[in-house]
Amino acid sequence: MTPLRPVAVLVLAVFTGCAAAPTSPPASATSAAPAAPAAVKLCNGVDLAGWHADVPAADGGAKIAPSFGVENGLLVSYGVPEGHLITDAVYADYRLTVEWRWPGEPGNCGILVHSSKLRRLYGQFPQSIECQLHVGNAGDFWCIGEDIAVPDMVARRGPKEKWGADEQHARRIKNLTDGSEKPLGEWNEMVIECRGRTVTILVNGQLVNQGTDCTADRGQIAIQAEGARCEFRRLDLQPL
Repeated sequence: MTPLRPVAVLVLAVFTGCAAAPTSPPASATSAAPAAPAAVKLCNGVDLAGWHADVPAADGGAKIAPSFGVENGLLVSYGVPEGHLITDAVYADYRLTVEWRWPGEPGNCGILVHSSKLRRLYGQFPQSIECQLHVGNAGDFWCIGEDIAVPDMVARRGPKEKWGADEQHARRIKNLTDGSEKPLGEWNEMVIECRGRTVTILVNGQLVNQGTDCTADRGQIAIQAEGARCEFRRLDLQPL
């Protein structure tokens, strides 16, 4: 995407001809496969172009330290003041590859997909599906005003009567694995594939979660500042 989907992607069909042929070859012989849409680097390594922050502590023009920045080519969530860094563009049907690490004391952070309404939960979290980065829990789903279904939901989410996407509900859906994350300080990779209403998460090459029947199929992408410094060296989005 360039940025992908604000909602349509133009596909260029390339046609080639054979110079030696006296007549035009059949269409089936001349049509090349459509070129794959180019990947988009959501972090340019220089500044936060293409993103905007929503940080409640900054309301009313309050002077606060930034919650996000770029240092030495890395996008950094400083953890505090808590809030979100949100893409300007809306995306659908993509594969997002994220590389992150905890450079110091580990803690909480997350990648939010299908993000929309600001401050939908607790006056801070935008409506979305969170793909958790919290140390030891990478790959959990957290439902934030949107919902999603997984197999063996009772075992991974709790009693059915408590499911939901608001404050009083069981919003966490535990991931499928233990030990997918690398030792603290090392770089981890998360691949998030959003295809229609299905969201799939891999951590360091292992399938850790997959949900279907999501209540949204597009939206902005957001990064949390939620208490601990987290660094990102890759945020690449490949249209599907």
